[in-house]
Amino acid sequence: MKEQLSPKALELIAERFRILSEPVRLRILHLLKDGELSVNTLTLLLGTSQPNASKHLKILQDAGIVGREQRGNSVYYSIIDSSIFELCELVCGSLETRFREKAEIFASI
Repeated sequence: MKEQLSPKALELIAERFRILSEPVRLRILHLLKDGELSVNTLTLLLGTSQPNASKHLKILQDAGIVGREQRGNSVYYSIIDSSIFELCELVCGSLETRFREKAEIFASI
């Protein structure tokens, strides 16, 4: 079993969860799962404004989750920390189990 985490370590963990608590950022990660996309393409797929998409991309970049590459007039983003998907799959699996159990309760009424 791991040692008790320091307050600073817990703050860093909480910050990672705060970053992932925004649905737009989760949608961006989902879109980037299959490969890099330009800001323009992400903006269209998200149905949002370019400044809003860029704001969320900057947060993900600062967290070390996505990387940015400028090519000519276009900026492309890609996943650089693929472990983020392991966390998402763990949460999705947990939610699926929870909702399946609740559905079974209502099915028996």
